[in-house]
Amino acid sequence: MDDATSYTPPKVWTWDAESGGKFASINRPIAGSTHEKPLPLGKHPLQLYSLGTPNGVKVTVLLEELLALGFEGAEYDAYLINILEGDQFGSGFVDANPNSKIPAMVDHSTSPPTRVFESGAILLHLAEKFDAFIPDDPAGRAECLSWLFWQMGSAPYLGGGFGHFYAYSPTRIEYCIDRFTMEVKRQLDVLDHHLADHQYLCGDTYTIADIAVWPWYGELMFNTLYEAAEFLDAQSYTHVNRWARQIQSRTAVQRGKMVNRTWGPPEGQLHERHNASDFETMTEDKKTPGEVEASE
Repeated sequence: MDDATSYTPPKVWTWDAESGGKFASINRPIAGSTHEKPLPLGKHPLQLYSLGTPNGVKVTVLLEELLALGFEGAEYDAYLINILEGDQFGSGFVDANPNSKIPAMVDHSTSPPTRVFESGAILLHLAEKFDAFIPDDPAGRAECLSWLFWQMGSAPYLGGGFGHFYAYSPTRIEYCIDRFTMEVKRQLDVLDHHLADHQYLCGDTYTIADIAVWPWYGELMFNTLYEAAEFLDAQSYTHVNRWARQIQSRTAVQRGKMVNRTWGPPEGQLHERHNASDFETMTEDKKTPGEVEASE
């Protein structure tokens, strides 16, 4: 390899310069809020503060799936948290999630309201609240939670590891890309072997495990995550592809993908969601010039 450096780590690291890359302006080694900004509050019991990244999509897909099943209590307001502008460091958001990462949810159906942060925790909270998309039998529940936590433990290698060094790093470092590519391909092989004998991750039943894994590993199949499908030879994972297409065809998944999305075709962007009718009336392609200005 020709990209090795002579960098010698100091005995005690200090933060004295931005690290570079797409997210350099918001990366910092300390926690807490940087400014006062209360969170908006809508009319529904469930208040979501998020962005349409894979972790955010998990939650909006589950909410749309619950609504499709007729759970009226799953109606929600979804407010946009622009992480590139530092919205996650506002005082209200930090109160909802001290880790300053999207998504965060506040459930106002309880007294006092219940805050829930970390996408996996939100999925589990909603599945248990509505008794849906999680198996009732102990063995099925254990399998579902195992795959849910597999995703929580594995995706940082895909996002923070592979995605960062392949797509966002200011320099392409062969060792880093090779290291994380190897791990992502191993993870895809894990999924491919499992899905060879299972329709969904937990057998014949679609669960929060699928909803958690799909926005990361399913989207890889469609080249919409880091534009790395060819590089990873994604089409060779035939069972993951079959599973990914099957989930993508669900109406609730298509709707959930649109919520809090601020990139891509305008008809696929619903910056905020407050009513089911917003999908037909408030996507970016349907807004008037004045409405677009007000949302920017």
